[in-house]
Amino acid sequence: GMINDLLQKADFPVGDVKGLKPDDIRQGKTHAIASLITAAENNPQSIKSITGTLTDECEGLTSPVLGITGTGGAGKSSLVDELVRRFLQANPEMKMAILSVDPTRRKSGGALLGDRIRMNAINTPRVFMRSMATRQAHRALSKYINDAVCIVKNAGFDLVILESSGIGQGDTEIVDYADISLYVMTPEYGAASQLEKIDMLDFADVIAINKSDKRGAA
Repeated sequence: GMINDLLQKADFPVGDVKGLKPDDIRQGKTHAIASLITAAENNPQSIKSITGTLTDECEGLTSPVLGITGTGGAGKSSLVDELVRRFLQANPEMKMAILSVDPTRRKSGGALLGDRIRMNAINTPRVFMRSMATRQAHRALSKYINDAVCIVKNAGFDLVILESSGIGQGDTEIVDYADISLYVMTPEYGAASQLEKIDMLDFADVIAINKSDKRGAA
């Protein structure tokens, strides 16, 4: 019927990069950036020549990467939104990229890319935001995140924010990709002994206690 016909026509791989050149990324063309990240996720072998060039150049780029991680529901996305607002206000000539990773459900294989729901300050040409799924259970980041970081750094963004999905006590994956790491937690962490189990506390450059103004938080 009509529905099956529609589904068949819509069932094709996205991320067509025919004719795309590294210069399109260096010029900060939004469509090229988005298409290349999609291609890196869906068919990395087809764009190896482009990503290889960008990865080599990435080592000499100085745009800082702020990695933000923490437990689910700690308020990471709301904090990112406030950081975006203040960054844009304080630096009117600068632009930033946000790579936001959400978890993939083990049972269904799907992902709710809901971090952008909290983003109220990104509706400006100076901000590029890309939502990504981990595409694998029990991971905080996508395995293609390094390609995505290199792509946005080559695009000339002055700051890159990398937000992981909610993590458990033993997850420190984000420190491998960030220049500065921020761990977001809430006061409801349980007994003091629970802090000894949070591995990220040993690696984070900054720790934010979010929702500390809630009644009973002290």
